[in-house]
Amino acid sequence: MSHTQRDHRRPTSISKRNSGQLWTIGLALGLLALATGLGLIVNQGWIERPAPVSPTPTAWPRRRLESPEYGMQAFLWWDEAVAKRDLALIADAGFGWVKQQVAWRDVEGITKGHYDWYFTDRIVEEVEEAGLKLMFRVDRQPLWALPPEDAEPSLDGPIGDPQDLGDFCHALAERYRGRVEAYQVWNEPNLAREWQNDPPDPAGYVELLRACYIGVKTADPDALVISAGLAPTGNSLPDAMPDTLYLTAMYEAGAAPYFDLLGAHAPGFLYPPEISPDEVAERHDGHRFFCFRHVEDLREIMVRYGDAEKQVAVLEMGWTTDPVHPAYAWFAVTPEQQADYLVRAFEYADEHWSPWIGPMVVISIADPRWTEADEQYWWAITEPSWPEPTLRPAYEALKEMEK
Repeated sequence: MSHTQRDHRRPTSISKRNSGQLWTIGLALGLLALATGLGLIVNQGWIERPAPVSPTPTAWPRRRLESPEYGMQAFLWWDEAVAKRDLALIADAGFGWVKQQVAWRDVEGITKGHYDWYFTDRIVEEVEEAGLKLMFRVDRQPLWALPPEDAEPSLDGPIGDPQDLGDFCHALAERYRGRVEAYQVWNEPNLAREWQNDPPDPAGYVELLRACYIGVKTADPDALVISAGLAPTGNSLPDAMPDTLYLTAMYEAGAAPYFDLLGAHAPGFLYPPEISPDEVAERHDGHRFFCFRHVEDLREIMVRYGDAEKQVAVLEMGWTTDPVHPAYAWFAVTPEQQADYLVRAFEYADEHWSPWIGPMVVISIADPRWTEADEQYWWAITEPSWPEPTLRPAYEALKEMEK
């Protein structure tokens, strides 16, 4: 992937002096370089220092989590009262994680280096008060970070300079050092719609992942970095890339050192959680992804590339009850099936995926602004009601589930 890399270093020029002064300065610089080993280079009036070497990824800790751990996605950003209520729902259900999207543009939206921490400060404080672990999903670039207009079409991706994302991740992790447990880097980059409507580019995504990983780890070495959840899809370029092909290409592009847990999305589609990808492939023209256990296909790729020691984070899991949207209605289940399948999915993971499975995040506690016209409405385990929560069977079943 071709990116315009901006060099933020500012060279120091040597002003004109008489020859004796120049000789003295040159000698002093030479002695300083020899004494310190900095390797200063004087070339046409510029003094350049070598670019700093990125820290070795393996120098940072990589903790193992319980297997599995239990999480829910929520929408805590705009309304403090909603946030407090929904965090209480998650804690009351006996779940330990909450996942919250952080749109980069909502924090550093005006220009680089100018931050508005109001919402993230409040969310971090409220999650701590609820006794939960916090996962931030970082994506949605600001306008100033887009590629330049003259960049090559189809090779742009969402960000002109990956280091801009790295700098933001560093600032975020530095501000919340020891308070945010994990950072998810982007969402479904194997879909063009999540990649600035350009063809998905695994190597380009690895550049973003690397920049964010180093940014987070240099600020908070104990924080966990999770690769983006990939969309299970059978569509191909230029609109999408199947998640297994995309993950393979990520490994080929050198992704392995730059994430602590592999992110995965695990919608169950029409089927109960125990059905195997082999059986699904027989029903769907060889496509293996129409089932919860498709996660095992991603795990097999990790093992093949020698990455078996890492855990997998299921960043989105669920079943839809959608009778409205044709793209989803064909695999809709009843609310009672949704409840049953979610519980059985956790039970299956506990029995068959331990110890390599980590956090598993259910979608979701409903955003109160959703209506039946929103496809997200039908995946949720609560109603988008206010002020009192209206609980769907899935929430009740997950609350009663043994953990």
